[in-house]
This record gives sequence, C-alpha cells and structure tokens, in this order.
Amino acid sequence: MIIGVPREIKDHEARVGVTPAGARALTDAGHTVLVETQAGALSSFPDHEYQDAGAEIVGDAGHVWGNSELVVKVKEPVAAEYAYFREGLVLFTYLHLAPLPELTDRLLAAKVTGIAYETVRDKAGTLPLLTPMSEVAGRMSIQVGATYLEKERGGRGILLGGVPGVPPANVCIIGGGIVGTNAAKIAMGMGARVTLVDMNLNRLRELDDLFSGRLHTLASNSYNVAHATREADLVVGGVLIPGATAPKIVTKAMVARMKKGAVIVDVAIDQGGCVETARPTSHSNPSFVVDGVVHYCVTNMPGAVPHTSTLALTNATFPYLVRLANQGAEAALRSDSGLAEGLNVYRGKLTHRGVAESQGREWTAPAEAIG
Repeated sequence: MIIGVPREIKDHEARVGVTPAGARALTDAGHTVLVETQAGALSSFPDHEYQDAGAEIVGDAGHVWGNSELVVKVKEPVAAEYAYFREGLVLFTYLHLAPLPELTDRLLAAKVTGIAYETVRDKAGTLPLLTPMSEVAGRMSIQVGATYLEKERGGRGILLGGVPGVPPANVCIIGGGIVGTNAAKIAMGMGARVTLVDMNLNRLRELDDLFSGRLHTLASNSYNVAHATREADLVVGGVLIPGATAPKIVTKAMVARMKKGAVIVDVAIDQGGCVETARPTSHSNPSFVVDGVVHYCVTNMPGAVPHTSTLALTNATFPYLVRLANQGAEAALRSDSGLAEGLNVYRGKLTHRGVAESQGREWTAPAEAIG
C-alpha cells in the first residue's frame, strides 16, 4: 500500500503522523511511504531520518495526497486541504467532526473513508488513540493555567502552589476522565487546592482512593458546578462524549460570577467545549477575556510539545496503521469492531452516531455500511 504523511498545516501544529521508526516498519513490510518534506522537522524528526528509514521525501503536499491510498495525519484537515479529498482515499487522523459540519460535508461529498482516532475503541471499551493526547492535554492544562494566572497574561497574579503563609490557588476540574485525572495529578503536585466535579459517583470514589483523600470531589449538578467555579482561580474543562459535541457544563452566568482574572482552560474545545463562553483559539492567538475571565481554548494543545506528543500518539496509533496497511481498510474494519467504531464517514455515508446527533443528520452503522 502507498501511505502518505503530509506536513500538518493547522496553526502551530508541529506533530507528525508517522515517525521514522514507523516508516521503517512499514517499508520493511513492503509498503511505500511518502513523507512531505519537513513533515517531522518540528517534532525533531528531520527528513534524512525518514530517508534512512526507506521513506520517499516529497516536496509537494498535493503529490502526497494525490498518490497515496492511505493518508495518515494528526489533526483534522483544514480548508486548504479539502481539495485533496477524493473517492477511495482512506484518511486516518483525529477528525472531531461534531462541531465541523463543513468538513463533514466535504468528506461525504468526496466519498472519503475517514477513520477518526478519537472514536476508535479497544476490547475494554476505552479510547486508546485519544488517551495519550488527553494525558498530554490534561497535564498541559495546568502548566498553561498557571502561566495565565500571572498578571502579565491577564490573570489574578496568583502562584498556583502558593508559598508558606500564603494559600495556594483553587483549581476546579470539570470531568474525571483522562484529562481530568492528569490535570489533577499536576495541579496537586504543584501544591494547588483541587476540586474535581464528575457525574459518575463510582469514578469519584476511584479518584478519592487514587489520591488518598487529598482530592476534593463533588457530584456534578448545576449548584455544585456554580459554587466550585465561583471559588476557583483556575477552571479546567475536561468533559467528553465520544464523537459528539461536549455538553455545556459551565454556563455564561457561572462565568460572569467567577473571580476577575480567573482562568478557564477548556480542553474539550475540540468537541465544541464544555464552557458556554468558550470558542476555538489557536497557538498564534490563544486567549480571550469574557467578563474579566481569561479563556484559553486552543484546539491542538499537545501541538505545543510535538516531540513528546508525536511519540505518545504514534505509540498508540501505529498498530492500527499497520493493520490498515497490511489488510486494507475494509478488511481491517470488518475484522476489528473497535477499529470500526472509529469509522466516521464511508463512501458518502455518515457512520458515527455521535456526529450525526450533533449535526442533526442521518447515519448508517459502520457494520451496515461496510457490509
């Protein structure tokens, strides 16, 4: 199979879909790997390492897209890449289609087979290709939040961990999944006072045991969320409904009652955000202020640490990529129901329920679509 690895062109996106080690494994298996020049440079993987691994370096993105049967990316295609879509192309990447109806339209019209990292499931029912980037984003959310609490960034001028005689910052984390758990680890490690809100009481019990009672937990309801956010210096949004638009847990009214100079980091922004006042931002222009509250809503946070993120992501995605390359997309999807859950679009059909419900569209189950 011919596998293409284009250079990411989303704002400040420095990750790459395949490492030189992955290229070597694919070429050793008899596949052709086309890598756009400088695709891995910002992740500290120069062109010559891909060449040494047997890949072909290509100078033009159109050549990569146009000559590849399977294109492997990191982030969802942006408008400049829509022209490369064509019938029969298999696209393996994060898609996050729920808040992106235009991208959905273009993929459907071109009859692309789109397999989204964020909805692939393993035998345990977890999201193995979303997990590593959720780990990175969860940990980064606290680093970013601590920085934006500094006065020169518009924050309250608070040191997250405080100092002897001065209390630490209050951190409120919405959601007890991978993002929330990793955010809690870092925030507590930095000395902050951390409250985590989740609707799953069993998960709250698990987290209480995990953090030996040092983590304050709250059952999620509007009263508790309003109280926790009002007291918080930093709010981290980490709510996820796989494939679907994130619910708005933190309302405009709650934001208006937060402390002036408090910070919100909405990690759920890829799926529309769980804070009502949040809107997508980029690394070039990462923050904005609403009612005196600083909002950081960058849709590709892990792109800021591309070497770590690329290695963590490809560790998880590569076994699936090998399966797609060796078996072909349709055979691989038929043989692995968890991989089939990653199928979001297939030959003009929308094949993910969460995306369909978010956009008010009809959908076809993956098993029915691929026969």
